[in-house]
Amino acid sequence: MSVPRPGSTILTAVASIALLLPVLAACSSNTSSSDTSSSTESAESAELVVYSGRSEELVGPLFKEFTAATGVTVNARFGDSAELAAQMLEEGDRSPAQIYFSQDAGALGAVEELLATLPESVTSLVPEQYRATNDTWTGVTGRARVIAYDPQSVPADQVPQSVFELTDEKWRGQVAIAPTNASFQAFVTAMRVTQGDDVTQEWLTGLVNNDVQTYEKNGLILDAVDSGQVQLGLINHYYWYEKAAEVGEDNMRAQVAFMAPKDPGSLVNVAGVGILKGAAENSAAIEFVQWLLSPGTQEWFVNNTYEYPLVEGVASAEGLPKLDSLAGPDIELAQLADLPGTLDMLQDVGLL
Repeated sequence: MSVPRPGSTILTAVASIALLLPVLAACSSNTSSSDTSSSTESAESAELVVYSGRSEELVGPLFKEFTAATGVTVNARFGDSAELAAQMLEEGDRSPAQIYFSQDAGALGAVEELLATLPESVTSLVPEQYRATNDTWTGVTGRARVIAYDPQSVPADQVPQSVFELTDEKWRGQVAIAPTNASFQAFVTAMRVTQGDDVTQEWLTGLVNNDVQTYEKNGLILDAVDSGQVQLGLINHYYWYEKAAEVGEDNMRAQVAFMAPKDPGSLVNVAGVGILKGAAENSAAIEFVQWLLSPGTQEWFVNNTYEYPLVEGVASAEGLPKLDSLAGPDIELAQLADLPGTLDMLQDVGLL
């Protein structure tokens, strides 16, 4: 498997369990408290308040590039995507947020009522399956769920093709998940939508009874597989590509496999963005979203995170299967909005 040249390290977003926790204070030191209503400010003098579920280490430099290119100052509040969504729902019309940049479609769906309809100049850039059905948010980059495996103990032809195989006794104590991670939670939500709550809860209970190993982050799961601590782990595709680029493909013990078409474990999710209703006519806010979808920024994500670009004409990282070749479960990403129900289920089975 060929790997592109090394890029910057991407941090795994932490738990969206915060939707069940008390909402954080409405203001923080790194967020502007100035007026955030829709305005007629010119791009040259504008400021944007961005609630970002993507980490400062990852997108902070990108925001600075936007400021350098446009003169628009980005005042960002960084945090967990679901935590920020909960905060915006609590703040309502009083929220200072003008842009919500989420690492997960489910969190975007949870705040859909707060988001403005995006203009056609934005929505036309992204295929319809990667944006809200009512055009309140759009995907920026895509990521696929994969299974990491240790080929020293699991030959490639014996890697499970479905997540439902992971409750088999043969994998007792050898499967790793990150139940507090937003990507895992979105995958569980997708299973609930496509398979039903009863099947999903039975599967989660089966994992617990099969001594599933839990980790905080996808990167830690990959490390565990790579060191032989566990044989299998559920992660997003780009973690393997990033680490392989850093240490060299030949130095990677862990490998990854894409699951069978339509399996819940083959979910393709997006990091996405929406504009709050109060900033619906703010030209700087619209420019920011358009900039995220520009070829140059899409290429930045490809080179630095190995995520899939969603804009036509931008090539994926070398070695990745084509995005349109990944047949995920039959689900619209907007259907991932019931994150609270998923968190309740994960708590009920003892994974949170």
